[in-house]
Amino acid sequence: MTSELWERARARPRRALYLSSPIGLGHARRDLAIARHLRELHPDLQIDWLTQDPVTRMLERAGERVHPASGWLRSESAHLEDVAGEHDLHVFGAIREMDEILVNNFMVFDEVVEETPYDLVIGDESWEVDHHLHENPELKRFSFAWMTDFVGWLPMPGSGEREALLTADYNAEMLEQRARYKRIRDRQIFIGDPDDVVDASFGPGLPDIRPWTLEHYEFPGYVTGFDPPSAQDVARARRELGYAADEVLCLAAVGGSGVGEPLLRRVLDAVPIARRLLPELRFLVVTGPRIDPTVLPQVDGVDVRGFVPDLHLRLAAADVAIVQGGLSTTMELAAARVPFLYVPLRHHFEQSIHVRHRLERYGAGRCVTYDEVSDPAWLAEALVKEAGTEVVSLPVESGGAERAAAMLAELL
Repeated sequence: MTSELWERARARPRRALYLSSPIGLGHARRDLAIARHLRELHPDLQIDWLTQDPVTRMLERAGERVHPASGWLRSESAHLEDVAGEHDLHVFGAIREMDEILVNNFMVFDEVVEETPYDLVIGDESWEVDHHLHENPELKRFSFAWMTDFVGWLPMPGSGEREALLTADYNAEMLEQRARYKRIRDRQIFIGDPDDVVDASFGPGLPDIRPWTLEHYEFPGYVTGFDPPSAQDVARARRELGYAADEVLCLAAVGGSGVGEPLLRRVLDAVPIARRLLPELRFLVVTGPRIDPTVLPQVDGVDVRGFVPDLHLRLAAADVAIVQGGLSTTMELAAARVPFLYVPLRHHFEQSIHVRHRLERYGAGRCVTYDEVSDPAWLAEALVKEAGTEVVSLPVESGGAERAAAMLAELL
């Protein structure tokens, strides 16, 4: 990269660098919504995005400017896919083992902000940037807003004393960083409401997570990234997908990473039994951007597709769904008031603890295990039963993006 000529600060346009978490696509959808509202508040704002595939493809499709240095970033998604087992991702261990990737990506970030004077850096779970800025506070030369939808590394139940000690150590380090270098994060934004924070401890001798988070974070509410679909939107989505009004549609999706293929195969195993129980049942299987649809077997009554834009509309068009335990997809289903099963990845503490806590607060979805869905007869019966369930969950608010943007706008 070549340095720009220096110009007086008042002569420069307002610039923001947006760091969107590359794990899946849910963060990108909410970040795009926040960015749109931020531009409404500051029409002269120029936003560059520094992130990885598959988020870069989604941003480019939306007409956003992806910083060229994004091509220098090492892939976090690829690392997680490499270490994942069959519907099994020990996410805490995987993140502990990706220091080389995170250091590389922070060095790319540091060079980008050294060359271009950004007024604001927005880090949506940009763990490496947040950590290394706290370790090297002299490198901060911009306002920094930190966003996340969970707080606290937590051991999985039954994981043993070692993991409990390690997660507590990670939490203690974060708490010490925040106590010493309060100036690093100019804003701390929790995507959700106070009740979405888990009622747990950071570890032995450490504070409880919820009161600490309420003291240090701001809460704009949840950010879906879209307005609630109307009945007309849902009807149009069903027509575009090619399903008749008298057909029962089950949608299976596994997010934007490549670790969901085993779950999709378990769904396909259950299709023949499910369709014998409910002949009008049809299946739409969405593999996402990192799973090749052609690797899955062809099954009668199933339409397999890869990346689907506006997935939230397709989810809203379903009569029932089965998904992994990621927050974005499950909350999109909750917002659309569609009954669904969700299957957290084994050993994935965020999906198993943080996301499950939030969904249970809303009364949305039914949590099931991978062992359960590996029985085709059990899964077929569960899907058919869920398709007739009346949804009584709490409504998902739709104003979070505007409120989050207003918080960020104050830093410009």
